[in-house]
Amino acid sequence: MAKKNQRSKSRDAGGFVALPWQVIDSPAYQGLSAYGKALLIDIARQYNLSNNGALRCGRAYMQPRGWNSMDTLTKAKRELLDAGLIHETVKGARPNKASWYAVTWCALDKLDGLDAGAAAAFERGAYHRKKPIP
Repeated sequence: MAKKNQRSKSRDAGGFVALPWQVIDSPAYQGLSAYGKALLIDIARQYNLSNNGALRCGRAYMQPRGWNSMDTLTKAKRELLDAGLIHETVKGARPNKASWYAVTWCALDKLDGLDAGAAAAFERGAYHRKKPIP
């Protein structure tokens, strides 16, 4: 019983972001800017084991998390897409349809509303394609 109490005190209560070492040590992650790394954490923060593919990073969602510059947010998102760390599953549209994303180190969840072909185009571990930085 004492062991259980010790374990419960080993970290703060609540969820956590599980970012595998394989991702952190990958050339794709290592090549990101500080903004790209910060955005990846903010996107991964939304993942709850059943919504990979419905993660958001639009301005309305990210502004309360401190993302005040649309330009910086767009550049960081482009970095993550180019690095293969996230995959767009739903294309956003004006005036108020947000894009959805999935992190590529986890399997894509079966969700209603994904764009046609999004699941077929999803590549788990796509960040492995990135070449090491010389």
